[in-house]
Amino acid sequence: MVGAAMACALGHEPNFAKKKITLLESGPEKVFELTKTYKNRVSTINPASVALLDSFGAWDKILQMRCQPVKRMQVWESCSDSLLTFNHPDLSLELAYVVENDVLLSAITDSLKECPQVEVLYDTKVSNVDIPMLNDPSAKDSLLTISLNNGRILRTHLLIGADGSNSLVRKTCNFPTVQWEYDQAGVVATLQLSGEAENTVAWQRFLPSGPIAMLPLSNSLSSMVWSTSPTHAKKLLTMTKEEFIDAVNHAFWHDDKKNLIAQNMEKSLEKFLDKIVPGGTSMRQLPPTVIGVDEGSCAMFPLGLNLSSHYVRQRVALIGDAAHRVHPLAGQGVNLGFADVTCLQSMLTKAMNEGADLGSLNILLAYETERQRQIIPIVAAIDGLQKLYGTDWTPAVVLRSLGLQATNAATFLKDKLIQKASSS
Repeated sequence: MVGAAMACALGHEPNFAKKKITLLESGPEKVFELTKTYKNRVSTINPASVALLDSFGAWDKILQMRCQPVKRMQVWESCSDSLLTFNHPDLSLELAYVVENDVLLSAITDSLKECPQVEVLYDTKVSNVDIPMLNDPSAKDSLLTISLNNGRILRTHLLIGADGSNSLVRKTCNFPTVQWEYDQAGVVATLQLSGEAENTVAWQRFLPSGPIAMLPLSNSLSSMVWSTSPTHAKKLLTMTKEEFIDAVNHAFWHDDKKNLIAQNMEKSLEKFLDKIVPGGTSMRQLPPTVIGVDEGSCAMFPLGLNLSSHYVRQRVALIGDAAHRVHPLAGQGVNLGFADVTCLQSMLTKAMNEGADLGSLNILLAYETERQRQIIPIVAAIDGLQKLYGTDWTPAVVLRSLGLQATNAATFLKDKLIQKASSS
């Protein structure tokens, strides 16, 4: 999605009308058909990503297919009664949209077809990348050479690596990478809900084994992402439909792990905060009851962190998971990638206007500096939250419960968090 969006953004940029852009896609060209059945892989798209997609016409195409607005978010603890809610006043604006990945990619691909200077090569893999500058700094003006599996050779001023967390481009550049697995797996499924009420709330509950989230797809369906241990994930996938539904409802509703010490301290803080900020506590909503699960929608995938120490070198830039792969608990993965696209497009457009070499390290370093300034604090915060909530140790439960409660009472802080999540 991120690589296609990068090609599309440049392809719709008037300054690049006379430039040749090639998008390498290892898989076959897909003919997407919108079916009644929702796909199980979805993304939560923030306003900044919507603006990017809208800039090249993909957002209108998504609206003509389907997506679901998120007007409120509720995050809460399983070990205490603390919670955190996000919404605009009177639920007047959307915080985000939930879109199936296939719908996103279909809309971007359709927009790509409007760009005559963009060539898309399907069923094409890179067999080798030759970067002359790696061993010879004096070769900075030389073009980069890409060898394809079909024998074709490409020479380019700039290679943008959007080839995922196992990026060949990143490895070729010898960029050091911070990476580890979380010993967790993400289980996804499409859930059927009771009733036909408006479904515009995203729910996330932190369990000691990992967070479980329910994202709205329609008034009767939601997409689930449950981060848990690999053993438990495999068990979930072998359950009968009835057992799976019971397990999901239990995860959202049970009080098995309540910590009395944390609850007592939480009540004391609530009384104190109520004196300072009367009415500052949020109304707790109850999540919908799950009554079914779509056939064949259950799947699992491993969770981990990858963070490249560098995003650029002469003639090379990394975007998306090639540069940074994060835990899905904050729903920021693809948004960070789309923000990379927006930033790099801006930097390259500026370089075009100035007649500069698009692969110049000076140009690309400005992109790296800007994105690392935004991404590193987010990655650190997400990783810290994963570790903080991955335990039922009493001091940790007390710390996170009081922190969640205090943040929920601080309206200005919540507004800052919404602003940050909407733009990164």
